[in-house]
Amino acid sequence: MNQQPQRQQAPTPIPMAATPAEARKLAENLMDVMSALLGVIERETELVRAGKLREAMAFEPRKTELSRRYVSAIAHLKASQKYLYQTAPELLNTLHRHHDVFRAMLQINLTVLATAHAVSEGIVRGVNAEVQRRNIPNTYTAAGRRAAPGPRHLTPLAVSRSL
Repeated sequence: MNQQPQRQQAPTPIPMAATPAEARKLAENLMDVMSALLGVIERETELVRAGKLREAMAFEPRKTELSRRYVSAIAHLKASQKYLYQTAPELLNTLHRHHDVFRAMLQINLTVLATAHAVSEGIVRGVNAEVQRRNIPNTYTAAGRRAAPGPRHLTPLAVSRSL
């Protein structure tokens, strides 16, 4: 087998805004994507708080697509940042304010998700501890102390991560 090394294509350069109309379009695109992503995240946060994890997971494909678009829009903004700073500083300030709100809402979402994860992990650990306690025989050493169980008495707990 004679394999040729694959050539990696050079990344395509990110277009920069060169006119005020392009700058406005760039800003509007970013704000639209942030608003759409924020709507999905807010709904996901509500569902997770209500304990409706299966419904919250249904937003994953949409959230992934919007996140991809957000990263792309941010890359375009970074490429055009110098032009925006020189020609439209008020537009850049508006984007910064909108992004600060966006970041605060993301932090709330991450906190809710982390709390749900911690609670579910605590439940699984509690169930595991109870299963292990019931499977371990009560034996004592010659000194009257409780004997530590051997590895053959510990039963692993299998958990399916899909809901």
